[in-house]
Parts: sequence; structure tokens; C-alpha cells
Amino acid sequence: MTDSLLLIEHLVKYFPIKAQSFFGSRQDVRAVDDVSLEVRRGETVGLVGETGCGKSTLARCIIRLENPTSGRIVFDGHDITRARDDELRPYRQQMQMVFQDPYSSLNPRRRVGSIIGDPFEIHGIASAVERKRRVQELMDLVGLNPEHYNRFPAQFSGGQRQRIGIARAIALKPRLLVCDEPVSALDVSIRAQILNLLADLQKELSLTILFISHDLSVVRHVSDRIAVMYLGKVVEIASAQDLFEHARHPYTRALLSAIPIADPDLDAVREQIVLSGDPPSPIEPPGGCRFHPRCPRADAMCSVEEPALTSRLVDTMDHLAACHFPVGDGEPLVPAGKL
Repeated sequence: MTDSLLLIEHLVKYFPIKAQSFFGSRQDVRAVDDVSLEVRRGETVGLVGETGCGKSTLARCIIRLENPTSGRIVFDGHDITRARDDELRPYRQQMQMVFQDPYSSLNPRRRVGSIIGDPFEIHGIASAVERKRRVQELMDLVGLNPEHYNRFPAQFSGGQRQRIGIARAIALKPRLLVCDEPVSALDVSIRAQILNLLADLQKELSLTILFISHDLSVVRHVSDRIAVMYLGKVVEIASAQDLFEHARHPYTRALLSAIPIADPDLDAVREQIVLSGDPPSPIEPPGGCRFHPRCPRADAMCSVEEPALTSRLVDTMDHLAACHFPVGDGEPLVPAGKL
């Protein structure tokens, strides 16, 4: 048994938007473009990046809600990349997803007990009586009143609905839980409760979690390691502490500088990084490093040669960055020669 529960190798997912014809070439949205990532047993890996960078598409490919264009997805030593629906059935019990919107991810016409009990019914695991008992146990486990078994989703608050989604996801005691921005649609006062619930469930059920978010302060709180995505590619991977203290990629540094700080004195003296321009189109991404049109450190080589995701400067292989000109500790993002 290896330490790796999930291994993604050179994963690609393109969405066609224009078929190839006599008058023009085919066009694709390159949502995920050559991503490799490892998730080890029992850890939480955070996946961050701005809206549209491919985080959710990557998650849906991992769970096989989307079929990847190419690459490999290896779960617990088994290649599930091209597995058919009947072959995926045993793995569906081991991989579950908590969706972003607790309102649209629950059927408003079905009672909560029925929604949470779906995994048992689909996999034929428990009788009707046993199913009700186990569903009520799950509701109690996630902090819901088991007596509300027959209520509809509309009778619950946003935070309670997300607890329902979590209860459904952990019903079959999966080994991998993919959380796609599970707190972004919730009030700030409720977010900490849901994050603490996930942490408690991880310890109790020995879960491995892939936590997707655009909020770095949340990801730092819950993650062992963090991967940063930009325009369909992973540009930096490191432990949470290492990423925040020794970020190498200019894009990561820009994200960190955007985190709000409650202390106005500290906020006034920290490095303020405002990137120029807008993210390029995923239909026609730039050559070389995809970040080079907005990067203050970019050179001619950056527009021609794509940087490898590897260790930089004095970092070990546990800290990888895809940048020709990584940022050193204590070094300003913009080199003196480019001021």
C-alpha cells in the first residue's frame, strides 16, 4: 500500500465550442491543461486560484462527473480514467463530493431523509427501516436534529443545507471527499462551523480531503498542502506554511497580497501587488508561461519556453513552482532593473 490515495498525471480536459469545418479550425476551452497532482492518505490538499482557472473542472474529472480528454486518474492504485459506469460503481462509494451551492445541490421536492438516504438505496446497502436509522445517525453526526427527517430543504438555512450535503457525501464512509468551495455561499458567521465540522469528520472517519476555494485564508486554515492554479495549470505546490512564508511564483505572491488584514498598520506597510491586464482567454492561451502577459518579472524567455513545475532556489521537492524567475525570500516582486 502506497502513501498516495489519489494520483493525477498530465490530466487534460477540453470543452469544444466550435467544431472543425471546411471554413475554420476546431476551438476548445482548455479548462484543465496538463495537471499532475498527488493527494496522500489522510491529508487535506487545498486547491486555489481565481474564478475560471479550472479548479471545479479538475474536481469533476477526479470524481468522473466529467470524462477527461487525456491523462490518468489513479485512485488507490487503480486507473479509473477510462472506466465505464458499471466499473466505476465500487469507486463511487469511496469518492464523494460536497458541492458549492447548498441550494441548487439539493432537490427541493424531496424530503431531507430521502436525499441523505439516496446512497444507501442506490447501492442496495440497507433496508428501509435500517436506512432511516442510519440517516438519522448521520443527521446527528453533522449537527442536525434527527427529528427533522421529513422536512424539505426549503425549511433549512443555508448552513443547515450544507450540513445535509455533507451528510449525504459521508453516508457510505468514503475515503476521498472533494469539497468544491463548500463555504463560499455561506455567511461568514457560519463558515467556521462548517470548516470545524469537516475537520472533526476527517478525524473521526479518516477522510482524505481535496478542498477547493478561492479564499486563501480559509485554505490556509484547513490544508496540509496547497496547490495554486492559473489558467488551467498548477503553478505552485507546497505545504501551507511554506507557501505562505516562501511563495516563489509571482502569481502566488499576488494572491497572498490580496488577503485582507484586520490590522490597518500592517496592511499599510505590506507589499501591495496589483496585476495589470485581465487573464487571457482559455480558448487561446498565450505561449510559454501562461502568466507572462501579466507578470512583472517576465522576460523574453517566458513567452517562448514553458517553465517546468519543479523545485526552485533552495527549496526541496516538496515545494514546486513553475517559474523561470522565482521570487526569493525577502525579495520584492518587481526586480530593481524593471522599476
